[in-house]
Amino acid sequence: MSNPDQRLDIENIGSVTVARFLDHKILDESNIEVVGQELFALVDSDERTQIVLDFDLVEYLSSAALGKLITMHKKVATAGGKMLLCNIQKDILEVFQLTRLDKVLTLCTTLDDALDKF
Repeated sequence: MSNPDQRLDIENIGSVTVARFLDHKILDESNIEVVGQELFALVDSDERTQIVLDFDLVEYLSSAALGKLITMHKKVATAGGKMLLCNIQKDILEVFQLTRLDKVLTLCTTLDDALDKF
């Protein structure tokens, strides 16, 4: 039974945790806060350090959401882990390139591509 407020679908594939975003648009401040809490809990509570964020459904992402991704990246790195992003649509990819986040975060084309990197 899934929580209607849940913003992520979490699946463990071997030692890797795959977090799929369920929203097409991650723009609303309260949604971003929930997404951040769910992501951070993976590291802080569940002690997961091998994480793939799957953006397959995401069409729009606000700058506040980008901030959460950077914080998450630092959290995972501090815990000695690795975080990869996959299935990023062209418009969001352009934002990552403009903000140079593509140099900070590891972007993969597909989920399989990301899983192969662990």
